[in-house]
Amino acid sequence: MDKANTNTNNHANYLQRNLWSGILFGLGLVAFLDETLFHQLLHWHHFYDKSTTNIGLISDGLFHAFSWFATIAGLFLFADLRRRKEWIVTKWWGGVLLGGGTFQLYDGTIQHKLMRIHQIRYVDNVIVYDVIWNIIAILMVVMGIIMIRKRGDKHA
Repeated sequence: MDKANTNTNNHANYLQRNLWSGILFGLGLVAFLDETLFHQLLHWHHFYDKSTTNIGLISDGLFHAFSWFATIAGLFLFADLRRRKEWIVTKWWGGVLLGGGTFQLYDGTIQHKLMRIHQIRYVDNVIVYDVIWNIIAILMVVMGIIMIRKRGDKHA
């Protein structure tokens, strides 16, 4: 394998690492914010609301652990990219938005509406909350894709 092919393979590898680092961090960040704001501070719902409050609290703990591990995994990849001077700002932030938006859209459509394991809030006009939740998610996904597809690999 010649040097040009090696550089091309390394570049593609680092592009993917930037995306995965951003996706994991974004997913963990949005899940953390959801857990902290809606579960713990506002008490709007638990991750699993189809059982007792104790089961809801256990499900929140497992959900929080999941978000923590995703965030840490994303930050380990981020630290490695920074050490190697291969952190690509726009690709990483695009991954953050894509990961966070995808998680939020999955939560808003699959978990809230199809599986019905919880709702954002238990009020008469929950549709208002659902629309806002999912529009924000779609905007994050679209902005993430635009940033990922943007030309230029400016390293930070």
